[in-house]
Amino acid sequence: MRMQAVTEPATSAVAGARRIAIVAGSGALPVEVAQTLLRTGHHPFVILLAEEARAQDFEGCETVTMALEEFCDFVAVLRRAGASHMIFAGGVARRPALSRMKWRLGMLGLLPQIARALTRGDDGLLRAVLDYFEASGFRVLGAHEIVPDLLAPLQLLTRRAPSKADERDIAAAFQAAVTIGDLDIGQAAVAVGGRAVALEGIEGTDGLLERMAAMRDHGRLGGREGGVLAKCAKPRQEMRADLPAIGPGTVEGAHKAGLAGIAVEADRTFILECSRVVQLADELGLFVVGRRREDHSS
Repeated sequence: MRMQAVTEPATSAVAGARRIAIVAGSGALPVEVAQTLLRTGHHPFVILLAEEARAQDFEGCETVTMALEEFCDFVAVLRRAGASHMIFAGGVARRPALSRMKWRLGMLGLLPQIARALTRGDDGLLRAVLDYFEASGFRVLGAHEIVPDLLAPLQLLTRRAPSKADERDIAAAFQAAVTIGDLDIGQAAVAVGGRAVALEGIEGTDGLLERMAAMRDHGRLGGREGGVLAKCAKPRQEMRADLPAIGPGTVEGAHKAGLAGIAVEADRTFILECSRVVQLADELGLFVVGRRREDHSS
């Protein structure tokens, strides 16, 4: 089993970087990115998104806390910090409120573009934001270029392996996840009995699993156990941000929902705190497996 212990960024990704900035949302991913950069001799500058990231998690880094609505000030702050490259990592629970955006005179021309982007799915909005920063002179890197060893390997990670019934659920859940991903809705789906029964929406994977647990409790599904969560990148995934991810909380949520296991797209899904994920899945009797989603296409 490949474990995530000595991650190093791809040399080509950081070549020529004066300073790398991280726009940090919630979760472990931005922390892992910052620690890897520090360990390899870089001194990242971190914009902590208000209500998402905490300064105490980024010891050794220069940080500043900014609200999403201060988006128009990001470029000036990054330039003052001497950043040449930037990375977006971590979760963001809400979208910026357009009515509270702090516009600058030179950026009013962007208002129609940003307003249109806010009406799109997450991938469309992210692509517009990242393209704006690249047009402003920064090279935008994907977190996977800095922490490639956090990507799921193409193998079974746990003691428990999928049964034949689980394999049917894996195939059905992957197909459903690809379908909603093609619509830029979500990245995950749950299948039970060989058919998709729940799809990820705006509430994210945690919310999807909470809905599954509620359906079990209310008798909406036959039986108290069984089924698979599958998570994969969208067909037109913006690779520079928002790659799918699972962590210990995903395993706990899948267990509470009565699922048999989790299948993720190998090399395009982050497994955060992998050792803990595997340990917890083994303790709870779930499987975790990395697969190529193409192998489950109809």
